[in-house]
Amino acid sequence: MKFTFPILTLCKGGAQRMLAEIVNGLTQRGHEVVVLMPLGGVVEYPLHARLVSIRRHELRASDYPVADYIISNYYLTVPSAKIASAQKKGKHIRLSLCYEPVFLADNHISLPTYHMTDKLLVLSSWQQQLLQLLHGIQPRIVQVGIRPIFRNLNIRIGRRRLVIGAIVRMPEGFASHRDQHYLLAQLERIRQLFAHVDIHLITPPGELAASPQLQRIQAEGKFRLFTPAGDEELCHCYNHADIFVTSSFIETANLPGLEAMRCGCALVATYAGGNTDYARHMQNCLMSYRHQHLLFSQLALLIRNTELRHRLAREGEREAAKWTWERSLAQFEQAVRQL
Repeated sequence: MKFTFPILTLCKGGAQRMLAEIVNGLTQRGHEVVVLMPLGGVVEYPLHARLVSIRRHELRASDYPVADYIISNYYLTVPSAKIASAQKKGKHIRLSLCYEPVFLADNHISLPTYHMTDKLLVLSSWQQQLLQLLHGIQPRIVQVGIRPIFRNLNIRIGRRRLVIGAIVRMPEGFASHRDQHYLLAQLERIRQLFAHVDIHLITPPGELAASPQLQRIQAEGKFRLFTPAGDEELCHCYNHADIFVTSSFIETANLPGLEAMRCGCALVATYAGGNTDYARHMQNCLMSYRHQHLLFSQLALLIRNTELRHRLAREGEREAAKWTWERSLAQFEQAVRQL
């Protein structure tokens, strides 16, 4: 099959990783895949498909080659994909990696894009229910996956100090749904109360270089900042943490929590919608709603209760092992054939 993916950028992030894995997986399975990328886009993940760079900031229908399927994603890719499809350049299917109207500006523009096609793919049951409720569309689910490089390296045994890990993104970007002010405030309370606990913050190197606020956090010296250059280094960052914490309250999947579980971390998370497909309170993680303000107390519980921490880590690792990109690709191929 022939696919065209209009993609604005492939910088570090969960949505971009999903796109890169689907594009590369389809290419490796013998499909013909073209990625259209406008001026200003960057490629920070390996890309095995054919990349067509457009020398302007917006995509137009004339940029699209003829294909069997056009797979739009972010709301700014949808209008040109719709027009190109009307010009018989491929069946238009949207892979919705986030529900933009909830947390991004210009929702008067992003919301109507969900009326441009009823052929939708989403990442989780929560997102499926949301779009059915708000738009009357029944999307098909294509779940996220984890690369085999993410695994438990068993390097925590015998270590005296506990480590809590978390990912922080540049606050100057689209980070409001991650609730990082709340996260950092709770981690500061942990730092002051538990002298034997270290706190590691993980952030993409490009974002640390570009963000005065992240640089300020680093200069204060309260937390250690790590900037993994690739998945192998990120795997080591996860493996150095005993507990991993996420504070997002809206996510269609929340990939870092899943990757951390696969690497043997006990997960503490706020309810974000999409993370409930893999995270279950007191079974393989501790989860709370944001209004309950329980992040600090749940972290403190796992610091004090070694048995619970180890049990949740074991169960989380077992659950995360089911989430492979091979499964995601099979779901994607089946869904596009049925739409």
